[in-house]
Amino acid sequence: MPEDDPHPTLLLRVVASRPHPLRVAAVVIALVLGAGLLGGAAAGAWLTGDSAASAARAAFDDSRSLWRDLPVDELFPPELTSEGAGPGGAERRWLRVAVAPDEDCLTAVGPALAEVLLPTAGCERAVRASYVDDTVSSVTTVGMVFTKADAPAMEALRASFGTGEGAPLPLTLAAPGTAAEGFGAEQRATWTVRVLTDAPVIVYTVSGFADARVVDSPQPATEAVAEGQDTAVALAGLGHEAMGLADQVERSIRQAAARLTEDHG
Repeated sequence: MPEDDPHPTLLLRVVASRPHPLRVAAVVIALVLGAGLLGGAAAGAWLTGDSAASAARAAFDDSRSLWRDLPVDELFPPELTSEGAGPGGAERRWLRVAVAPDEDCLTAVGPALAEVLLPTAGCERAVRASYVDDTVSSVTTVGMVFTKADAPAMEALRASFGTGEGAPLPLTLAAPGTAAEGFGAEQRATWTVRVLTDAPVIVYTVSGFADARVVDSPQPATEAVAEGQDTAVALAGLGHEAMGLADQVERSIRQAAARLTEDHG
């Protein structure tokens, strides 16, 4: 039997100290505040995104009435210039010779183009004007169709419509007593149609010779400006006229729509 140890070893048990109540409270408060901040940030981001989307929708809808809200000289300036719109990047200058009163879209674009565009887009109103170049060798009608479609519908129309090369030719706007007097259906030489997606607007142009000559084979503007084209339409630069004026008017209406977005933002 072992002898009793005169110096017994004492086994000590470490006892965890209890956290001070104030420290516990501080941790809980920190966690609650952290969760609140995270939740607030998420909610704020969601609200900000929703607000921006609402502003964009409101601006898109408001741009539907730009045809009556903008002065005619802003819709169709009396003079337009472009440094690189002509063949070889030549400068182009156009003078407005006629403006039509606002009208229904069928009257403005004609039944053939209306049949392609309006079932999807609907029609709010249409406006158009005619220009001649500063050498009075070409005449171009520029038009804008303000649609009833929302943004997704315009995007769908743009996707299905593509570059508009196969679109029917728009109608011309002849003006008695001007260089556009003889600009009729048989004088149409080239055209372009553009579906915008940042505004409910379709921009189109149709160009011809200012001497009112008949054109037997109209050519899409995107084709007429292509390198190597040797048709009479292409060599005369009419495709550049149609594209250049479409660019100018499209840019103008986009800028007006962008200002509405800023106002709603």
